[in-house]
Amino acid sequence: MTVEKRSHEAHSGWYEIQYNSLEAQERAIETWKRGRAEGTINNWIHQRQLQLTAPFVGTSQSWLTVGDGYGFDANFFFEQGLDVTATDIAGTFLPLARTHGLIEKYSVENAERLSFADGTFDYVFCKEAYHHFPRPYLAVYEMIRVAREAVILVEPHDPISKMPLLLALRNILDRWDTALLQRYWKNRYSHEEVGNYVFKLSEREMDKLANGIGLPAVAFKGINNNYYHPSIAHERADDSSPAFRKIKRKLALHDLLTKLTLMPSQVLCAVIFKKMPTAEVQQAMQREGFAFHVFPPNPYA
Repeated sequence: MTVEKRSHEAHSGWYEIQYNSLEAQERAIETWKRGRAEGTINNWIHQRQLQLTAPFVGTSQSWLTVGDGYGFDANFFFEQGLDVTATDIAGTFLPLARTHGLIEKYSVENAERLSFADGTFDYVFCKEAYHHFPRPYLAVYEMIRVAREAVILVEPHDPISKMPLLLALRNILDRWDTALLQRYWKNRYSHEEVGNYVFKLSEREMDKLANGIGLPAVAFKGINNNYYHPSIAHERADDSSPAFRKIKRKLALHDLLTKLTLMPSQVLCAVIFKKMPTAEVQQAMQREGFAFHVFPPNPYA
């Protein structure tokens, strides 16, 4: 069995193993709903990622979420009155999410072979799923195919692409031993238990991908957001929680280090445009702090 087939099967069956009864699945839905109502740290972390879509959310757009196992990402758009379809390779939670009124539309889909026609959706949104795909570039090309306006990815940021000192250190150490840096940078090459390599996003990677297929522009925004821990996930995200006060101090420090370019942001939002965004969207991106890369046209196309 190939790595990609093993990964597809493992990911499609993951929820059945983790939540092996309807009671357990119902409990997971109720826990999420309670976390949203109470404003927990876990909910705060995910809302910060979802809010990255603010410049692109309008009143008459259609959205597709990819790798949305619980349907919770789609619920974010659904609650705003948008036409959204949730998809995932596993069909465990999506019917349940619809039963609970969290979503209206869903489809069980392999991200590498989406069943939708070209240009079906205005925007395609993929949060924290790209790094699970065994062949993520296939998935990105599929997302681009079914999008009309843009594809939005939210994923861990590749640190070496933004840290010249780390890149220089790697280049120096590689002269003697290409495995030397891995003794200290343990997750330089990471793999999940199901076998697939864990991809991280970089601006340069997305620049090249978009240019290679003749797309006009990309946009990026980084945030620091790696503050999840199961022991504090259900505490309130306000100053009544010592854990959240500690997170705010960490966030302030990390934001300062990022601003001083001493560390990259932990999470990268990459927006791949199929056509130039409107002036309104460009202004909204500017207000939200996105870096907008417009490419020169290919003179030989």
